Amino acid sequence: MQTAISVLGVPFDGHSSFLRGPAKAPDAIRNAFRSSSTNLCTESGLDLEFSPLWKDIGDVTFSSRIPIFESIEQAIRGLSAGGSRPLILGGDHSVTYPIVRALAPAHPGLTVVHLDAHPDLYDEFEGNPHSHACPFARIMEEELAGRLVQIGIRAMTPHQRAQAERFNVEVHEARSWSGSKKLSLKGPVYLSLDMDVLDPAFAPGVSHHEPGGLSTRDVLDLIQSLPSTLVGADIVELNPVRDPSGITTAAAAKFLKEILGKMHE
Repeated sequence: MQTAISVLGVPFDGHSSFLRGPAKAPDAIRNAFRSSSTNLCTESGLDLEFSPLWKDIGDVTFSSRIPIFESIEQAIRGLSAGGSRPLILGGDHSVTYPIVRALAPAHPGLTVVHLDAHPDLYDEFEGNPHSHACPFARIMEEELAGRLVQIGIRAMTPHQRAQAERFNVEVHEARSWSGSKKLSLKGPVYLSLDMDVLDPAFAPGVSHHEPGGLSTRDVLDLIQSLPSTLVGADIVELNPVRDPSGITTAAAAKFLKEILGKMHE
């Protein structure tokens, strides 16, 4: 039977601006996902242990002969061409750009739902146009998404506000977000979930602590409210180095479980 959903690790944090560590996240999430402290049942009752529709296919293979982003893009194009939807375990947020770049041609009018404390819309950051602070500027300037919806934002600079206006980004800041809000989403949807969308009380294991964020329940409700037209997703910016208790990694594994459940619908 064809694998409909492929879980793929992208252990790369070379474009992180503050701390390294997210490259260690894919294996950390896998370990928490398979921990005997829990099970593989989603909240809807789907037992992923017995589903043939998904598979963990390991990590992207990097080569010194091929640029990192090109390797990521090639891997995603290969999955898409084979009829499989990617669920990516990052990695820093820079990896979202080559992922969406690979998916966009097959999904005209793609909507990207982006959960994050930061809009990641810098034209460049510290001289790096491919910084983890820039992926959505690259995505929107290349018109890879027809619509970008950002939720949980609470560290937006004047430059990024101007960028959001320039690219007609729909921004739902944390200060005005309510779990009762319902997004109207049509057509193909891609989810990009930065773990620092969560308040540090729920997720200390990230590189950039930004108080005032969403709860774990808020994010689960958002995932569960997404339409069944989810063509791919990523979970990024978990930093296991800052997560000695494992609470953030457990949340990432929970999100993985629920996204897989949503992609089964």
